[in-house]
Amino acid sequence: MNGSADSYLVTAAVVALIIVRQLKVRPLREDTPVVLLGILTVLGVAGLVFGVTSVTKLHPVAGGAVALLLLSLLVAVGFGVVRAMTVRVWREPDGTALRQGTPLTTALWVAAIVVHFALDAWIDHVDRGGALGPATVYLYIALTLGAQGVVLRRRLPGTAPALARWRRTL
Repeated sequence: MNGSADSYLVTAAVVALIIVRQLKVRPLREDTPVVLLGILTVLGVAGLVFGVTSVTKLHPVAGGAVALLLLSLLVAVGFGVVRAMTVRVWREPDGTALRQGTPLTTALWVAAIVVHFALDAWIDHVDRGGALGPATVYLYIALTLGAQGVVLRRRLPGTAPALARWRRTL
C-alpha cells in the first residue's frame, strides 16, 4: 500500500469515528473542546508544513495550488456550518444540552471528505508533485469541526435567540 492510500484509510477511519459519535445522543459542550481541536490543528499545521516542504524541494509552490488550498479550507468551514444545521440540539428539563446528528449529517460528512480528496488531487495536479493536498486533511477536519461546533453552540436553546445569534455570524 502506498502513502496516499494509507492517508485515505486513516482519514476514512477518523471520519468514521467522528460520524459514529455524532449520530449518538451526546451532551453538547457549551465551551469549545480545546484539546481535540488543538491536537487536530497542530497536526494540520505540521501536515501543511510537510506538504509545502515536499513541494518546495521540487519547485516553488504554484499560485494556483495556494488558491485551491485556501478554497479547500473555506469549503471545510462551509461544510461545518451547513452540517451544524442538520444536527438536532435541545435542552433536557434539567438544563443539560444534548445533540444528535441525522442521516443528512452523515451524508454531509461523506460529501465533505470526498470534496476534500478531490481538491487534494487537483492541488497536487496543479503543483506537479509533492504532497501538499493530502497533507492538509487534519487542518481541514479541525476547521470543519470547529465551524460546526460554533454554529451548534449558537443554535442551542436558552443561550440567546438562536436564529438571531446565527445571523450575526454571517
